[in-house]
Amino acid sequence: MVDLRGQYFKIRSEIDAAINKVINSSAFINGPEVASFQRNLESFQNIGHAITCGNGTDALQIALMALETEPGDEVITTPFTFIATVEAIALLGLKPVFADVHPGSFNIDSTAVEQAITSRTRVILPVHLYGQCADMDAVCGLAQKHGLRVIEDAAQALGSEYTFKDGKVKKAGTMGDIGCTSFFPSKNLGCFGDGGAMFTGLPEVGEKLRSITLHGSKVKYYHDMIGVNSRLDTLQAAILDVKLKYLEKYNLSRSKAAGYYDAALGDIDRLQIPARSGQSTHIYHAYTLKTAPADRDSLRDFLKQRGVPTMVYYPVPMHLQKAYSHYGYREGDFPVAEELCRSVLSIPMHTELQEDQLEYICNTIREYYKG
Repeated sequence: MVDLRGQYFKIRSEIDAAINKVINSSAFINGPEVASFQRNLESFQNIGHAITCGNGTDALQIALMALETEPGDEVITTPFTFIATVEAIALLGLKPVFADVHPGSFNIDSTAVEQAITSRTRVILPVHLYGQCADMDAVCGLAQKHGLRVIEDAAQALGSEYTFKDGKVKKAGTMGDIGCTSFFPSKNLGCFGDGGAMFTGLPEVGEKLRSITLHGSKVKYYHDMIGVNSRLDTLQAAILDVKLKYLEKYNLSRSKAAGYYDAALGDIDRLQIPARSGQSTHIYHAYTLKTAPADRDSLRDFLKQRGVPTMVYYPVPMHLQKAYSHYGYREGDFPVAEELCRSVLSIPMHTELQEDQLEYICNTIREYYKG
């Protein structure tokens, strides 16, 4: 699904030099490479504050803490996402309130968001799924109308750009009060372990985010608020600082591979290729097909037998996960998300895909549908 080794070998000398520099300095915690990466990330995102942390899940939790949410507050998000989105909400005693997704983009449906707003709602938490942004014109408009905060889960969309109706262009993670991302190895910008970051254009929020990651401290041994221990270690920062220079190139490589898939698979009647938002670029963290539910597992088995890996992102919607059953949701509450969990299938997508590999994958899929 992802060729991390092939990607590494292309920039091996730069990565190895960066790692060796950290080892020789032995500044493993908050070394100068962390500050350098944060500055370069701010420049890339065109945002005032980029604060790194231990992983993407921590980023979400810290963001919710920085906005001073309280137990019982409601956070509206999507049921069609990775567990971390909901986990961070639940860990703080907040209540996840789900809004169904759009059947084309698979991102949260702004109409459903508006219907889910109550007097207890404090935050809207859209997820920029698979590599393109949610409808942020509508989300930000609803937040302004109802006095709510916005936290973006941009873990799958770093580098994607959204064009607002007024012509303003912003990158994923820079449109709400806080944006969160992950540097898990398979992400478009991935490190060699775990890592995450938060973005904000609000100085006072940036100061809180930074303090919370350091045990709630601004000055060592003095703690003004309850915090956590969540730091991006220096080795990972050094690796990411090298890879950040190549992120736009990596995203273009993914887009090129997606274009090949589109052309080769777009005419298959029982298969839906990824839909494009008119306002967001797509960086293809995943290339996800939508099959007929009856086809999904048999297509997956057919591809596996012929050496083509696949993944299902995601097989169970959040509202039907056992861990969150106490919120009282039932099957049928979010029909679009539930259908997607029965029908989505992601095929290989990464920076090192070669044309012969793409051809083989597409020919194998077409063979299934001819059978």
